[in-house]
Amino acid sequence: MKVYGDSRSGNCYKIQLLLGLLGKQCEWIEIDILAGETQTEAFKARNPVGKIPLLELSDGRCLSESNAILNYLAAGSSLIPNTEFELAKMLQWQFFEQYSHEPAIAVARFINVYLGLPADRKQEYQQKQEAGHKALAVMEHQLLQTLYLVGNQMTLADISLYAYTHVAHEAGISLDGYPAIKRWLSMVADQRGYMPMQVKS
Repeated sequence: MKVYGDSRSGNCYKIQLLLGLLGKQCEWIEIDILAGETQTEAFKARNPVGKIPLLELSDGRCLSESNAILNYLAAGSSLIPNTEFELAKMLQWQFFEQYSHEPAIAVARFINVYLGLPADRKQEYQQKQEAGHKALAVMEHQLLQTLYLVGNQMTLADISLYAYTHVAHEAGISLDGYPAIKRWLSMVADQRGYMPMQVKS
């Protein structure tokens, strides 16, 4: 299998983290989104949406969208609940990540880390920070009740939300007011096979 991704991207890091936890190996192909490498004809032949991460199977089939890739790679593992309700709760958190968490924290981080916080996007940056705190408050509320986002066992929900939460400071968002989240981050980082974000120069 091959994974096309950007090592600085939280959505791509989800895949690296999961592979580490599962002890699986994939060929990693670094993609520079700012250089337009996701918009080439060759890349769009694999993913017409022109986005990463992208998983390419050995038979040439491709799968996009980070959380879909997670669910495919983790099939049959303990990271996917085996009860209908807990499975639905895991998916609920993954949808939350894509609709409420990632559009706030990831975008603020992109403006800062990728673009260098240009003046014409500073207002948007601040607005995204406000939305990010709202998303973190929802997570904090849950993590004050359970060890992980879906009860007391780690699932893909935790991997999905760990990716951008653990670099929230790069989005200008402090986690000092979220003790349960900080505890949870430490628990994820203590997992066997944990892989830190690999940022290539």
